[in-house]
Amino acid sequence: MAPRPAWKGYLKLSLVTCAVELSNATTQSEKVSFRIVNRATGNTVKRQYIDAESGKRLSEKDEVKGYETGKDEYLLIEEEDIEAVQIEASHTLNLEGFVSKADIDQIYLETPYYLAPADKVSEEAFAVIRDALARKKMAGLAKIVLYRRERPVVIEPFENGMLLTTLRYDSTVREAGDMIEKGKQPDLDKEMVALAERFIDRNKGKFDPETFEDGYENALLDLIRSKKAGRKPAKAKPAPKPSNVVNLFDALKKSLAGDADTAGDEADDTEAKSSGRRKAPPKRKAKSSPSGRKQA
Repeated sequence: MAPRPAWKGYLKLSLVTCAVELSNATTQSEKVSFRIVNRATGNTVKRQYIDAESGKRLSEKDEVKGYETGKDEYLLIEEEDIEAVQIEASHTLNLEGFVSKADIDQIYLETPYYLAPADKVSEEAFAVIRDALARKKMAGLAKIVLYRRERPVVIEPFENGMLLTTLRYDSTVREAGDMIEKGKQPDLDKEMVALAERFIDRNKGKFDPETFEDGYENALLDLIRSKKAGRKPAKAKPAPKPSNVVNLFDALKKSLAGDADTAGDEADDTEAKSSGRRKAPPKRKAKSSPSGRKQA
């Protein structure tokens, strides 16, 4: 069963307009969730609002939103006041500007949604807009009113449909200066950078989200299965803490032990051939005893 659209409206490019609908591209429905239960009765419980001063429970008709104007002073805002706030063209995604998606800093990208034609009549116009964006390798900028808030969005071709991603406002993004020091970068050893690059090259591959596993989610499921079976859940062992890097160069060399040994052997072979001498036999590695001490 297809999920209900999160939004319905129109997509507009100049004089070309088509009906579209927006669907969530992500879901949390498969994650483990819990309800609050009365331990004594096993019944679920309900949350209620309590007056902070009198301690009395509030009836639903007495609940109202308040905007703080001063210490313990609030301006009351009714639901109908909020509903009356209408933003012009709130049901139209008007593509007014076009950018390369790569030009948008990732920190501004927020929530993805699938954008698709809402009916058969709109399919052709929708395809025209999608293919035009694809051929020009551009993404369109627009605004949408979603969950009562106006949000900037970027729209780009995605398979046979389009992907709409809400964007963060610049005022909500913190400056990196407070967290990331700006200024002169340290002078780096080129050999160390080369070792780090080799480690990256040796371990690079294609992005495959199916290889990701939610360890915490799996642990919660194990906990639930153990409790249902009447078993005591196993306690998680704390992960060993990594030791501080004392010598960055040595740490990188250890990370590339396999590569470094191979490269070293090849270099020794080349030198031995050119000098006419035999290569010395490799040293035997020390074996570990059951007690953990190394033996010769």
